[in-house]
Amino acid sequence: VRLLESGGGSVQPGDSLRLSCEGIGRDFSRYTMAWFRQAPGKEREFVAASGWSGTGTNVTESVKGLFSVSGDNNENTLNLHMDGLKPEDTAAYYCAVRFGPIIYTDSRYIYWGQGTQVTVSS
Repeated sequence: VRLLESGGGSVQPGDSLRLSCEGIGRDFSRYTMAWFRQAPGKEREFVAASGWSGTGTNVTESVKGLFSVSGDNNENTLNLHMDGLKPEDTAAYYCAVRFGPIIYTDSRYIYWGQGTQVTVSS
């Protein structure tokens, strides 16, 4: 099983980016697909997720209204749309998968991508 992330890069404050995650090797229709991020010197934190079998999406409060998720668990894809990026959004962004509903604890996710870097600076 592999999770392939793409779409990271260096942008200026206020710009937008879309990150994509594709799962390979398993049917993720019964899994939650999520995005986490980890900034230098900080713990990894939940960003957003799409629940299994169309149970809905969730975006962490700190980026609600700016970030959103789209995709199709049945197609093993999850996109993270990020608008109004700020320097504090600079981090490595990781796609992750777990069997079950959306939770915010990273230790409960069993498959992880390699990460894609997002850098926001002027």
